[in-house]
Amino acid sequence: MLSIITSVYNQRAMNELFYSSLCRHTKSDFELIVIDNGSTDGSREYFLSKPNVKLIQNKGNFNYPYCQNIGIEHAKNDILCFFNNDILVTQNWDKYILQALDEDSRLQILSVSTNDHLESKSRLKTLSRKWKRIKYPIQMVFGNSKFSLKLMCKLMYGNLNHFADKRYKTFGLKRIEGYSGSAIIAKKRLMYDIGKWDEQIQSADFDLFNKVKKNSLVNNNICPIQMVLGVYFHHFQRLTVKTKYPPFVNRHTMINLVEKWGNETSELRKDIVG
Repeated sequence: MLSIITSVYNQRAMNELFYSSLCRHTKSDFELIVIDNGSTDGSREYFLSKPNVKLIQNKGNFNYPYCQNIGIEHAKNDILCFFNNDILVTQNWDKYILQALDEDSRLQILSVSTNDHLESKSRLKTLSRKWKRIKYPIQMVFGNSKFSLKLMCKLMYGNLNHFADKRYKTFGLKRIEGYSGSAIIAKKRLMYDIGKWDEQIQSADFDLFNKVKKNSLVNNNICPIQMVLGVYFHHFQRLTVKTKYPPFVNRHTMINLVEKWGNETSELRKDIVG
């Protein structure tokens, strides 16, 4: 029922936690499509050993939207989940997301709440500060090992599923306009109707939001991207910010958001809260 698409470059420990999280908490049948950009730390071999993983090996390091489009071409299911490999999903996430999609035919693409985006700037600021106080000291001592990642999450939430359950009890399937770029879920037909990810733009989530919002303004059959407040994922923000990645193979064709959208972005994004 679900095709989950992610791109990776190394991060073996995080990849193992990500995959384990999906297997524990996804009740629907799913395939995981992994686009590997040349991992050298055993991540490729790890995913090759898993029965529900379709591994695609790129000949070099390509940017995010390029990889997501490869995933779309290989996806066999109608619901596409564009997930970063540095997230942890929570129990019942797919049940709630599918319910939200079923309740409103205009809702063809959505996201979830994370420690990147929440229902208010004040709530986000509080959670972000807590995460920074926890993450950096542990990372300095233990690096990005599986032990340190689990410890970060334990100190952040106590129990991540309990934290997510409390949010669901508070918000249910309530939605606001917005998105967390680390986790976007869309109906496959929408990605063909409006056009797939723009491979020129590395800030691909910004670009996709703009594209969907612009379409929604002229087409009543589509909502802007909505964030479901009662579904929560943890995102290990900027986990490898100091890592030196190989340059993108397709870097010479890339442009920035301003070159594509000019001043239109601020108008399209004016209703985003968190």
